[in-house]
Amino acid sequence: MTHPLRLFLLSTACWALPVHAAVAAEALDDDSNSRREIVVTGIAEQDTASATGLPLTLRETPQSVTVVERDRIEDFALTNVNDLLDQVVGINVERVETDRTYYNSRGFDITNFQVDGIGMPLLWGIQFGDLDTALFERVEAVRGANAIMTGVGNPSATINYVRKRPTDTLQASLSGTIGSWNKRRAEADISGPLTADGSVRARLIYAHEDRDSYLDYNHVNRNVYGALLAWDLTPDLTATFGYTRQENDADGVLWGALPLLYSSGKRIPYPVSATTSADWTYWDVTDQSAFAELAYRFANGWQAKGVFTYKRFEEMAKLLYAYGYPDEATGIGITGYAGIYPSTYNQYLGDFYASGPVTLFGREHQLAFGVSTGRSDGKEYENFSYDFPLYPDVKEWGEVQLPEFSYPGEYLAADYTDKLTRAYGAAHFNLADNLKLVAGATAIWLKSSGYSYGVDQARKDSKVSPYLGAVFDVTPNISLYASYTDIFNPQSEVDAGNRKLDPAKGTSIEAGIKSEWFGGRLYATASIFKAKQNGLAEAAGVFGVGDPGPVGNTYYKGVDTQSRGFEIELAGRITDNWTLSGGYTGLDIEDQDGNPTRTFIPTKSFKLATTYAVPELNNLKLGAQLRWQNRIRYIDSTAQYYGGVTGDVVVKQGAYAVLDLMAAVDIVEHLRAAVNVRNVTDSRYLGSIEWGQAYYAAPRNVSVTVSLSY
Repeated sequence: MTHPLRLFLLSTACWALPVHAAVAAEALDDDSNSRREIVVTGIAEQDTASATGLPLTLRETPQSVTVVERDRIEDFALTNVNDLLDQVVGINVERVETDRTYYNSRGFDITNFQVDGIGMPLLWGIQFGDLDTALFERVEAVRGANAIMTGVGNPSATINYVRKRPTDTLQASLSGTIGSWNKRRAEADISGPLTADGSVRARLIYAHEDRDSYLDYNHVNRNVYGALLAWDLTPDLTATFGYTRQENDADGVLWGALPLLYSSGKRIPYPVSATTSADWTYWDVTDQSAFAELAYRFANGWQAKGVFTYKRFEEMAKLLYAYGYPDEATGIGITGYAGIYPSTYNQYLGDFYASGPVTLFGREHQLAFGVSTGRSDGKEYENFSYDFPLYPDVKEWGEVQLPEFSYPGEYLAADYTDKLTRAYGAAHFNLADNLKLVAGATAIWLKSSGYSYGVDQARKDSKVSPYLGAVFDVTPNISLYASYTDIFNPQSEVDAGNRKLDPAKGTSIEAGIKSEWFGGRLYATASIFKAKQNGLAEAAGVFGVGDPGPVGNTYYKGVDTQSRGFEIELAGRITDNWTLSGGYTGLDIEDQDGNPTRTFIPTKSFKLATTYAVPELNNLKLGAQLRWQNRIRYIDSTAQYYGGVTGDVVVKQGAYAVLDLMAAVDIVEHLRAAVNVRNVTDSRYLGSIEWGQAYYAAPRNVSVTVSLSY
């Protein structure tokens, strides 16, 4: 496999690593239930440290932050991260394949994924398989550059997954789901004290999902395990240990997707179930993570935390790729390519973090600082086939598939190591009752060695990225804010000479207004932003026979890219029983010549979710979520070389909207039933056109869940 598998280590290093600053916002309180109470009484006052490392409320944070709580996850059955991020304002989910997904925001790829506020923010952001949400209490999305908490990356967004934690009181839940395409899901979660005084607490989490698909041949079997133990060694010192494991076994998977054009340049009219896969393909991954954390609370309000995490990711994949432009009359002309790709990745990360108040000039301020160091080792093997058979007529796909290939023998295609050390600090200065200043910086030292599919991975980079933000309270419920940060984005892509591109560099600024209404229940923001990156990698071609790079691999060029736009968002409750969250994003993305670029990204999008509860009717709850985006396009410059068309061909995905509905009611005390209907209007659209190939998103589907809680 070429560079895409190489990218896995650089993304997953970000989302299964130890507890950090976001948990500091909880004042080291292991009872996650307290967070829900804050949301009910005033969402603008909810603490989050994801943007600055400081335990600031959403209104005090000089950046755009969206929080998806556990209640919403359960209401709309958002059991995997792709479905969840689909609903987050300003986030786009690019489903390029069944088991490989990209994300972007504000015109750029999201490359930073964290757990409990910490990760190893290197390159790219690819999710392999479906990341289950059973392990998480909530998900936070910080849009824009995140210099303090990451140090490197794009000015897109940082996604922070906040783990479930052991609770002070006994609580347990068990649920079962059945749904379209033979979906079967079970989920269990039990938490509480193990000792009479509550000093030792534990939590066990399990989820199992087995389903077919609307896509031909596709089937997924997933098991998720979580075990956490918290121990108060003293009233001020707490040790926490955790282990998680996810096994995601998928058959009939897509590697690449459907070729979209005939050689004549016309679109191929596939059914929604169409796939280039076969029933002998698979992509099995096992993802394990273990962490140990020691947290201390000082009497003066300071707190310190040290964490060590080990993560191991293993995969075995047998994949089938289709390429070409078939003849419109015969449907013939697509060629198959297959390979077997076993890979293993090991990651080690240590982190120390401290924060607390200081008094200066008669006012109390907040400080936070930390240091982290991490290492990632990856080995990838390739065993590709020398067979290149033709697919049957595209109209026969789903009825006739390619037979199993032969494989001559594997070789070690990639062996590399990434090391990242980061030191960071931030201060929240209370300059006046209505004026707060946030200032900080991150220094990073990045070193890589080894090789990957013919490319030397050696590099050595260092950078200090500053951050400056301010919040001014105009009235008791309205604040103005602004922030600035540098961008430093090391890149793994190579140029036409098979040489690694230089890091992309630039700036990111954001300004806006934040407000709270209805006694703090409803939080509303509006922002404008502008980001620029110089030398950002953009695909420029594919290596051929005799070229410096591996045949079939993509090479890139550095392009100066700028995005600018605005966002409007609201979240919270209009009444005690009526919730509302969503917003609108508009942006422009231009290259160095002022021309539109990255046109596969929607420039206008709208998302809205709402629920209404009727406690008098057995706690009946009704809900809907809607997402809409405008038209996107992809420029295909290759079809013309197949002789049936002259010049580039524009592949378009028209504007579309997707509506989901839900209803839930208590059957008896502790027993609840829920129905979720996805894509109610059966909207037909492609999951992504980022790479010029695509497959259709899921049509209308239904699931029913019965849950028992205590």
